[in-house]
Amino acid sequence: MIDIKQIRENPERFRQAAMDKNFDVDIEELSRLDDSLRNAKAKLQEIATEKNQIGKSIPKLSEQERQQALAQLSTLKQNESTYQTQVQDEQPKLDELMLQVAQPADEDVPLGKDDTENVEIRKEGQIRQFDFEPKDHVQLGLALDIMDIERGVKLAGTRNYLLKGDGALLHWAVLRFAMDYMVGKGYVPMSVPLLMKDEAMQGTGYYPGSEDQTYRMEKDGLNLAGTAEVPLTAYRMGEIVKADELPLKFVALSSCFRREAGAAGKDTYGLYRIHQFDKVEQVVVCENSVEQSNRFHGEILANAEAVMQALNLPYRVANVCTGDLGRGQAKKFDIEAWMPSRESYCETHSASKFYEFQARRMNLRYKDPTTKKNLFCHTLNNTVIASPRILIPILELYQNADGSVTIPEALRPYMGGKDRITARS
Repeated sequence: MIDIKQIRENPERFRQAAMDKNFDVDIEELSRLDDSLRNAKAKLQEIATEKNQIGKSIPKLSEQERQQALAQLSTLKQNESTYQTQVQDEQPKLDELMLQVAQPADEDVPLGKDDTENVEIRKEGQIRQFDFEPKDHVQLGLALDIMDIERGVKLAGTRNYLLKGDGALLHWAVLRFAMDYMVGKGYVPMSVPLLMKDEAMQGTGYYPGSEDQTYRMEKDGLNLAGTAEVPLTAYRMGEIVKADELPLKFVALSSCFRREAGAAGKDTYGLYRIHQFDKVEQVVVCENSVEQSNRFHGEILANAEAVMQALNLPYRVANVCTGDLGRGQAKKFDIEAWMPSRESYCETHSASKFYEFQARRMNLRYKDPTTKKNLFCHTLNNTVIASPRILIPILELYQNADGSVTIPEALRPYMGGKDRITARS
């Protein structure tokens, strides 16, 4: 959420931010409601003051003056009721519009309409050149008997799958390696709930806007989280954190659930865009400082890159354009792994910086030790690794001419020392 004072000072900045990010927000109506409510609340305060003064004076008045004062009180109460009704009617409308306001992107974020206009920052690693006809991850998975998409669909519908044998072990190996790496970097490991209240979804910025992508448990009023970002970021919501606790650095391994409504085409093939997956997520909550936010943005990006480099997977880093940013993101870096079957770099990680957008919605604050004022925290998050999507480049880039797949060296300790996945005889 944005500080209403900033919108009052420069409404055009937020009109432009909504346009740049492709969000439809009526800033003019928001400003009108804000002016109307401020006037109504000021009138209510004036009425309260006047009622109090008249009330105190009544015992000292003559009978005629008392009757005049009571008539005046009656008029004030009628006006008070009118303004209270106005506030009760308009406040929810303003609150709803405030939740829709987009945070302006940083100045160095490229303008663009969608992900096709993200700007590459750099490439890392070498793309493998095959001296044989390579298979895609589905062909490899079926031939090696490590995945079963057909029965996954039979059990749970489209975009579902089963991993089996060494496929399941490889999946868990990737996740365990990423968790161990992050714990080694000092991030606190967390096991988090997957069912979230609406307050947590709204606080982290997923509601309103992502309802169609979320599996909602209507009977219980709960939501299956699409990422551990939600419980990790909302963990201390409504609290005033001690300044010496900051920064809070968390990492969680969780299952994630996304409806992927509207996605179609090539993304529906194999393991790329699915309804359920597992992800290691990192979250940082820090002090209200642009400098600190920028520093931690670089840190969480570096953490994810270190894991990609340990797996020896070629990737590129992109500065995400305005049209591909979420409502609350001030800046985002995507890591895109090279996937031979898709003949392109494809998104596997997103490192996002929110400043105080999420914390303001969650009322997550800390007491500044110098000013003694309560300030909203800054929040950031990034994928460390997500599987089985990351299995696409691992299987495809590590495949051998005989159909086997070499296990990345970093993952072998998690697979009992095994160095290769081969077809069962």
